[in-house]
Amino acid sequence: MAMSVGGNTGGPVSEINVTPLADVMLVLLIIFMITAPLMSHPVTITVPVAAPKSDETKVPVPPLDLAIKEDGSMYYQDHEVSEAELKAQLAVEAQKPEQAELQIRADKGIEWKTVFKAIGDAKSVGMVHVGFMTTAPTPGKE
Repeated sequence: MAMSVGGNTGGPVSEINVTPLADVMLVLLIIFMITAPLMSHPVTITVPVAAPKSDETKVPVPPLDLAIKEDGSMYYQDHEVSEAELKAQLAVEAQKPEQAELQIRADKGIEWKTVFKAIGDAKSVGMVHVGFMTTAPTPGKE
């Protein structure tokens, strides 16, 4: 209990009594010290093995290839196409139940707005999976 020794008797004391807080913390420490070793005993169980779904046995769909040269010309599956032809062919591919991934190979010196336009066209017709193809870095060069 807090007591005031001095001049102003009978007034409220503005100090915080931390004794109950220390008591609670010590009790919690003792409880955790007792229960922690009980949690360290391993329990051996046998986990069941999951059977593969019938969807996992399907043949994966080969990816679609889009190459964009530095001059802006586009080659879809190694055939030169215009922007309208590309959108039409991607719209057909987007309607298939198993949609293939569109892999974009862009020339190093190309303006990014051309690549962004191709991605936007693919997304607008419903293509979900769009990826980029790069070459592996050569060791020693950064």
